[in-house]
Amino acid sequence: MATGFFWDERCFWHSGGNYALTLPVGGLVQPLSAGSLPESPETKRRLKNLMDVTGLSNDLDLQSAAPASFKDLARVHPKDFLKKFKNISDSGGGDLGLRTPFGHGGYEIATLSAGLARQAVRDVLTGDLQNAYALSRPPGHHCLPAWPNGFCLLANIAIAIESAMADGLCNKVAVVDWDVHHGNGTEAIFYDRNDVLTISLHQEYNYPLNTGDIKDRGTGEGVGFNVNVPLPPGCGHTAYLDAMQRIVLPALENYTPDLIVVACGFDAAAFDPLARMLATADTFRQMTRQVMKSAQKHCNGKLVLVHEGGYSEAYVPFCGHAVLEELSGSDNCAEDPMAQTLTKRQPNNRFDKFTTELIGEMATYHSSIAQNG
Repeated sequence: MATGFFWDERCFWHSGGNYALTLPVGGLVQPLSAGSLPESPETKRRLKNLMDVTGLSNDLDLQSAAPASFKDLARVHPKDFLKKFKNISDSGGGDLGLRTPFGHGGYEIATLSAGLARQAVRDVLTGDLQNAYALSRPPGHHCLPAWPNGFCLLANIAIAIESAMADGLCNKVAVVDWDVHHGNGTEAIFYDRNDVLTISLHQEYNYPLNTGDIKDRGTGEGVGFNVNVPLPPGCGHTAYLDAMQRIVLPALENYTPDLIVVACGFDAAAFDPLARMLATADTFRQMTRQVMKSAQKHCNGKLVLVHEGGYSEAYVPFCGHAVLEELSGSDNCAEDPMAQTLTKRQPNNRFDKFTTELIGEMATYHSSIAQNG
């Protein structure tokens, strides 16, 4: 079976407001030449361009998808929120939450973004595809049911999961979020449930400032089914693979999901303007390899990656290409032009020792909660 790649040019047409990084232009904040949020279409478009140039696109099942329906959306988002979103979109655009500006037609583009994730999940669960990648834009993992934030207008992954569950395609899903920012939206939506395990690796208190604590483990029936792995700034390749091996994979082992979904952000990469981590393209390749092995062991390889953040236009394409090479087994490679430099820039042994001990403490904590839960 093939690896699916879901994308649509219309998702690249989503427009943000006039920002300098995450600061609204005005007062003493001068406009940038691009005049937009860092969540721009270029990181995604350049990934697709690189795939076309190397020939990787030829090894994937490329397709678009229908937008998520109102019924799909309403399983996650209140109807009054959706109607307000649609009305503002039809009236020329605006901003519903925190740093979530959109232009005319923004509602339709957001439903298409969610639709790409929805179809990727369905096609993998039905066996039409072995695994899949959804190049969704705008992203979704920060979006709460009634409050979009952090560039995210609809909760793409949650919408996809709820749609699949409603049709009886799966009963248990694990979400692994390796975007550098805490997946607060996905966490909030499933926080009191045990049919979705949510795991977030993130730079501690980068964004949001008040979520992602290791002690946030769920509530009610969801206690023990939310796992946060807050990493200190400066973590690199070794720390991420260590956290995956000692915390994420054991959590998946204990949960045995029907499907694994990865919230695949590339903003933990070394050149990202909104984070301070040192991951490389090979970091994302090897994390993909790890989660593929887990999916093969627990759910017959059923794995979907949904694009989230990552704001280095030059470097994100190489990270994404490495992930898709691994996911598909393609021999069409894009050599990382910064590999040698980033190897030199990795944390020194003293810092790695500190993060190893920290990750060990977190692993012990999560393990004890699981055993007592």
